[in-house]
Amino acid sequence: MILLEAAEDGFTLSLDGRRVLCHSSRAPLFELGSAEPVIRQHRGSVTIRQKRRTRVKAKAWKQVSARDDFIDIEFEGLVRMTAREASGALRLTFSRYDTAYNRFMIRLPAAPGESIFGCGEQYSRLDLKGSKVPLWSEEQGVGRGSDLITLAADLWGGAGGNWHTTYFGQPSFISSERSYVHVQTTAYSVFDFRRPKVTILSTWAMPEEIVIGFAADVPETVGALSALVGRQPALPSWTWEGAWLGVQGGTAELGEKLAAAKAAGVKVGAVWAQDWCGRRITSFGKQLQWNWSYDRELYPDLPDAVARLRRDGVRFLGYINPFLAIEGPMYAEASKAGYCVKKHDGTDYLVTVTSFPAAMVDLFNPDAFEWIKGVIKSEMIGIGMAGWMADFGEYLPVDAALHGGRDPLLAHNEYHVLWARATAEAVREAGKDGEVAFFLRSGWAGSSRHASAFWAGDQLVDWSVDDGLASVIPAALSLGFSGSGVWHSDIGGYTTVGWIKRSRECFMRWAELAAFTPVMRTHEGNRPESNAQFWSDSATLAHFARMSAIWSALAPYHAEAMAQYHADGIPPIRHTWLHYEDQPELRQLQYQFLYGRDILVAPVTKPGKELAEAVLPSDTWVHLWTSREFRGGEVTIEAPLGYPPVFYRADSPWASLFEGLRRSVRKL
Repeated sequence: MILLEAAEDGFTLSLDGRRVLCHSSRAPLFELGSAEPVIRQHRGSVTIRQKRRTRVKAKAWKQVSARDDFIDIEFEGLVRMTAREASGALRLTFSRYDTAYNRFMIRLPAAPGESIFGCGEQYSRLDLKGSKVPLWSEEQGVGRGSDLITLAADLWGGAGGNWHTTYFGQPSFISSERSYVHVQTTAYSVFDFRRPKVTILSTWAMPEEIVIGFAADVPETVGALSALVGRQPALPSWTWEGAWLGVQGGTAELGEKLAAAKAAGVKVGAVWAQDWCGRRITSFGKQLQWNWSYDRELYPDLPDAVARLRRDGVRFLGYINPFLAIEGPMYAEASKAGYCVKKHDGTDYLVTVTSFPAAMVDLFNPDAFEWIKGVIKSEMIGIGMAGWMADFGEYLPVDAALHGGRDPLLAHNEYHVLWARATAEAVREAGKDGEVAFFLRSGWAGSSRHASAFWAGDQLVDWSVDDGLASVIPAALSLGFSGSGVWHSDIGGYTTVGWIKRSRECFMRWAELAAFTPVMRTHEGNRPESNAQFWSDSATLAHFARMSAIWSALAPYHAEAMAQYHADGIPPIRHTWLHYEDQPELRQLQYQFLYGRDILVAPVTKPGKELAEAVLPSDTWVHLWTSREFRGGEVTIEAPLGYPPVFYRADSPWASLFEGLRRSVRKL
């Protein structure tokens, strides 16, 4: 029930006894205003500012109408706020305002000492209390810290990024007070959690809706938010038959690498050949020809090769993005039909991604939307692909001219959702739901409704906290808090620049983390010859074979964790504190996680470590590799390569599976 309690100069609005909104003349609930954007966009990164800002505080108010689940409040003739109760949450909408207002700010009560999680995929900070978080989906950035590589990337062209830059922003969060907030908008937003008693949410447009809800416990809170933004569809049952090998170089080279992996005992479920469409050598490394049909030189008999692989129990995965190489016939077709994003002079808007220009499909054009779906159905599903990487989505220019006059400032974040939806609809219309899996890096609220899986994007191939191995752990946890459940990362990272190259040890430790995620996939990186690969030497190959066997042996446990996500919204990769709310000290952990309810993983994220630390909640935990029992607290455990710090709950119904895994998987 909604309860409005008037005070001398304001009011308090409560939902089922929980205070939700507070308003007074000294601390108005919200402000409206206007401003002009000042945005500098370089490739996929942006700098966002504003000028000529005006603001009007909503002070005087009056209640217009009310019942138990509905209240209308008028503010000074400025705006009408409607508060409704629906599905146990308070939903706020706004009407009767001047459309010249393009800035909105609302203040929500906050609790001193609370923790804040979510806001999409956050790589550097997990608990966002005390931070001001800009929300805009863009390139993650190279380095993302105060180190030399970030400085070099910034000098190269503003590519360094900041602690908050992310491929997947989402205007949602949950609080350790068992509440969640979601702002329905595609506008640039800033969520300010720096004050102990108030949270300030700002958007560069009037929000369509603000949803504020409460739950009995944190798992239920996460589940409520995931139901609101949309849960990911189920992965195909073949997902866990074996690792997805990232290999390229043509039919012959693919076959050689696959044979070497199998001979070494690697469990292989799929090969992922991103260069199926052809390759382009640039100053950045080995990139692709963005013309979405198979390359007749590298893969002259690809449909037949895909069929042969399938008969041998191996799926073939490809690659696509919403760009079109201007040298290719698909661009000529799309440009002639008017399917590309345009400049205001009517010419196609060519975007430089690394060192070459490309056009973007205007997904706001219904005909272009159907056209790219047709490409996926005919050129990818039609030749037998079982999945693909659906890359990019973050590059929509903010000064573009879009179909129907869509405002590019509001369209930029929506484009990610359309890209996910187009891909999902192509699969559905081809009758391949439950058979095909695709994975994206970019997203916004609503993307999870469509995406089979997400991956963490382009990390450095090193150990760095903000952009290397360590950074993918808070990324997984924050995205899980935001409602998405199917996540993974490139084993070993992707980006090789300057002196940064992937070591054998880094690859191995990354593979150990990946063995306890829903998808296990390798990537050669942008400079394959500079990096350690799974086939580089016998020790790496043996290690990878062991980790792939562990991952595949966990197939029924993977399936159970996914089933729980679909039923309750609790992600497979979840925070340690999620099931141990009575231990608030666990909230500050961001480099370990629970996989499902019963496995705790504390990945080794620093080089040269054979002793590792973990913090175990109050429970009885069994070390997976030695069967030693622990009763919770901080532990130091031996962690040689191939034996990462992993524990399971002693009373887990899966204990026999875990014990069997320890005994049956080949030792190093």
